[in-house]
Amino acid sequence: MTIRIGIGYDSHRFSAGRPLRLGGVTVPHTHGLAGHSDGDVALHAVVDALLGAAALGDIGTHFPDDDPQWKGADSVRFVKKVLETLQQGGFSVQQVDLTIIAERPKLAERTGAMRAATAKALGVDVSAVSIKAKTNEGMGWVGRGEGIAAIAVATVSQAATG
Repeated sequence: MTIRIGIGYDSHRFSAGRPLRLGGVTVPHTHGLAGHSDGDVALHAVVDALLGAAALGDIGTHFPDDDPQWKGADSVRFVKKVLETLQQGGFSVQQVDLTIIAERPKLAERTGAMRAATAKALGVDVSAVSIKAKTNEGMGWVGRGEGIAAIAVATVSQAATG
């Protein structure tokens, strides 16, 4: 068995008139995040981490923002599609660690629901998913409340072939 690790990052600006989706959960807030899909930076970072662990490119390659089938798409669809691709290569998800960086809204009380939703999308036990919410201490564009960023690390295993 081979163990591989990938890192993912995503960020989006706030956008009026959209729901805020993070980790597969709708979070009450005045603004959502801009994006071709639902703008879920948390799941986008997870997708990139999974793709990176399997050396399969990035989210933009698999789900281009000029493809109308992904317009407004729930990012759980991205996770499911990537899982299918990973499984075809003999990979399985072992663990995901996700950090969401936002000044507002405050997310600490929502991380449990995001953790459960992310684990369900990944088809793993909730104990295999860690989600943390951090601020940027008022620094930079995230600190000014212009948007949200997320960083994810994914561990996958691949069965030995041969």
